[in-house]
Amino acid sequence: MNRKTLALPAVAGLLAPLLVACGGSDENKAIVVGTTDQFLATAEAPAPLDPAFAYDTGAWNILRQTVQTLMHVPRGGGEPVPEAAESCGFSDRASESYRCTLREGLTFADGTPVTAEDVKFSVERVLTIKSDNGTAALLANIDTVETNGEREIVFHLKTPDATFPYKLSTPVAGILSKNKYSAKQLREGFDVDGSGPYTMKTERNGEHIVKAVFTKNPKYKGDITLRNDKVELRSFADADTMGKALENREIDMMTRSMSLDQVKELTEKPKAGIDLTEVPGLEIRYLAFNTADPSVKDKAVRQAMAAVVDRGALVNAVYGTTAQPLYSLIPSSVTGHSTAFFDSYGEPSTTKAAGILSKAGIKKPVEVTLHYTTDHYGSGTKKEFEALRDQLNATGLFDVTVQGTEWSTFRPAQKRGDYPVYGLGWFPDFPDPDNYVAPFLDADNFLNTPYVNKSVRDQLIPQSRRSADRTAVSPVFGQIQKIVAKDVPVLPLWQGKQYVAARDDLTGVEWALNTSSDLLLWELGRGTA
Repeated sequence: MNRKTLALPAVAGLLAPLLVACGGSDENKAIVVGTTDQFLATAEAPAPLDPAFAYDTGAWNILRQTVQTLMHVPRGGGEPVPEAAESCGFSDRASESYRCTLREGLTFADGTPVTAEDVKFSVERVLTIKSDNGTAALLANIDTVETNGEREIVFHLKTPDATFPYKLSTPVAGILSKNKYSAKQLREGFDVDGSGPYTMKTERNGEHIVKAVFTKNPKYKGDITLRNDKVELRSFADADTMGKALENREIDMMTRSMSLDQVKELTEKPKAGIDLTEVPGLEIRYLAFNTADPSVKDKAVRQAMAAVVDRGALVNAVYGTTAQPLYSLIPSSVTGHSTAFFDSYGEPSTTKAAGILSKAGIKKPVEVTLHYTTDHYGSGTKKEFEALRDQLNATGLFDVTVQGTEWSTFRPAQKRGDYPVYGLGWFPDFPDPDNYVAPFLDADNFLNTPYVNKSVRDQLIPQSRRSADRTAVSPVFGQIQKIVAKDVPVLPLWQGKQYVAARDDLTGVEWALNTSSDLLLWELGRGTA
C-alpha cells in the first residue's frame, strides 16, 4: 500500500462537535476502535473510497469491511482462500487462466443478486478508469474476463502470474453493483455499496469522516465469521488524543498508529485494564528519487547517498525498538529478502561516497531537497528527515534541506514529479515479495517514476510470477535487488513493527490487525473468546 501509503491527510479539530450525521450508532453495543488514519475528499482526490482509486491502507480498511472480494487471506496468513467465491483455481498449468465460481445465493446488502457480470464489470471498470493513483496496476495483467452463466468467471491473463489469487483478495478487485457505480467514472464522496460483512454509515465534519459505523450485514454470505454486530471506527488527529480516549474508556482499542512513546510507556509501565499486543508487521519506509530531476539524475549522487546513510543511527534516534534497519525493498521476514544495499555499500562511509562522486565528476557539495509528508505517517517523520539531513550534511558532500508538506498536497505533487527526493511508506497489498518490487519498478507503478529498467520490468518480474512455489523464485528477487542497489531508484531505510492497545475485556485483538496492516474488525468481541 502507498500501499502503499497509510492514510488520507490529518486535519486539526477532527473531532469537532459540529458534525454532519449520515447515520447513528448504538454506543452501548458497538466496539469502538480508534485510528489516526484520516479520510478526506479533496479536489485532487474526490473519490477516496472508490476501489478504482483507493490505494492507501486507511481507505482499504474501510473497503475490506464493506466490499467483498472473490478471495481473501485467512486468519493468520497463508495462501488466499475463497470468500465471495465458492471455489477458485488455475485451470491451466501455465497459470494464465483463473476460474472462479460464485457462492450460490450471493447478494449485495440491498438484496440485489451478485452475478458473474458484476465481477466482470468491477474488474473492467478499474482497468477502464485507470486512475493516476496506481491502483489499476494490480490488475493490469488481465487480458480478458469471461463469464459463463450467473456464477462462473474466467480471468485470462497476459502472462503467467502465480500471485493472481492474492491480487483478487485486495479491495481493488472488490465486487461492485453496476447499478450503483459508473463504468467510466469514479464515485465521488464516501458512500460504499457492496456485499461485504458490514454495511457502513458515516459521521462527517465537512469533507472528513470522523466516524464510520459498521453494522453486521444480515445478507452477507462468505467465508468470514463475525464475532460482533457493530463496530465504530473513530478517526483521531494524533496518537496522543487517541491514547487518552482509550484511557478514558471512550474507545476499546487503538491501532494505526501508536507512537513510540506510547509503546514504550505501556511496555515499561502497564496501565490497569489496558493490554499492549505486538503483532507481526511488514511496513517499510524508503526514500524515492525522481531520476529525471537534474539534482539526482546521475546515479552517482544516489549511490553516494546510499553509501553514507546510517540506518542504525536513524532507527535508534527516532523509532527505537519499534523499527529495524532495512537493506533491500523486501523486508527480512518475507521470502526473497536480501541485504543488497549492505552488500554493495557496507558500513556508512564518507570516503566511499566521496570516491563515487569524484569518479563521476560531480561537483560537491550536492544541493538537494528531501521532501516528506507532515501528517501521514506520525510525529516521527519530521524528526526522521531532520536526522537524514544532518547525516548527509555532516559528510560535507551534500547540502541538504528538508521540506514537509501536508499529504493532500504532497501525494499529487509527488505523482507529478515535483520532488527530486521524497519519503514514503509501504504496507504490502499482499504478503509476497512481488508486492515489494512491482509497485516500484513495473509499468504504471505506484510511484509514477521515470526510472525504467527493462531487464527488471520485461524479464525478471514476469519470470518471478511463473512459479507457485515462492521460495523457488528467491534467486530472481535477489537479482532484482542487486539492480536496485546499483541504480538506486529507491533507498530502503527501515522496516517497522505493529502494536495494538486495547481494553482487557476485548477479545480477538491479536487477529484484528494482520501483517499487511489490514483491520479485520470482524475478529473483535467482548468477554471470553
